[in-house]
Amino acid sequence: MALLFALVIDPVASEDRRESYSDTFTAVDPCGPVLPLGELSAQRGDGVFESIGVVDGHAQEVGPHLERLAQSAQLVDLPAPNAAQWREAIARVAAEAGAGESVIKLILSRGLDEGSAPTSWITLASAPDNALARTEGVRVVTLERGYQLDVPGRAPWLLLGAKTLSYAVNMAAIREAKRRGADDAVFVTSDGYVLEAPTASVILRVGDRFVTPEPHAGILHGTTQLSLFAHLGRRGFSTAYEAVLLSDLKNADAAWLLSSVRLAAPISAVDGAAKRVDRALTDELNAYLLSPRH
Repeated sequence: MALLFALVIDPVASEDRRESYSDTFTAVDPCGPVLPLGELSAQRGDGVFESIGVVDGHAQEVGPHLERLAQSAQLVDLPAPNAAQWREAIARVAAEAGAGESVIKLILSRGLDEGSAPTSWITLASAPDNALARTEGVRVVTLERGYQLDVPGRAPWLLLGAKTLSYAVNMAAIREAKRRGADDAVFVTSDGYVLEAPTASVILRVGDRFVTPEPHAGILHGTTQLSLFAHLGRRGFSTAYEAVLLSDLKNADAAWLLSSVRLAAPISAVDGAAKRVDRALTDELNAYLLSPRH
């Protein structure tokens, strides 16, 4: 993804209320030197982020993304971001997007050292071409995440429900999936429960029911999944959060990976076993996800 625009945000207290925060934004060269070498986001991955899909200049699901950014900040003991300030900054960045699809990334870092003011910035980048994944689907392999289903509740310091900048494990999982001849991975617990993909939520269709793993299992509560479940509910389908076994994924009538940028990518194979792709339903889901959503 080629960077197109970047904006640095001077942090203000969450209780600060004003008509405009434009004086707290600084446009910078997205490919130029901006961050100091001591920045903890680079040294430790000590921060949180969100990725927002942009369609024809419209930033999708801004409210839910800001809510999740605030939740992640709370989990890692960062100051609460000022939602009004960030919303205005997102609008400023989205104004630079043209026709087609792009992606806005929100980054909130701990800064230069413990106790310093956080560092915040937003980037705009072109989105990758996801047409093939949305139509032909993605082959996935299941990879063990290394903990049992109940670990997130017993060990909150693992930050398993926060969208942190520490994505080395996620990227390693995708590389391992490709080494095994697949396109992506799905994490499972050591006791056999489905969690999520490295950069996506997992949903299953069983008859007329749509199911996704319970978010309290230490996974991100996907903004795209939430929006899609609301759409499916309006269409008369039943939706549910459940503990999903690996066998449930393999036996489901259909399954998808959902994310803000790739949108709905049907799963075409699990661990080498082919899975039926529902092209008509997938096209309908992506038509909804490409429509303006707030």
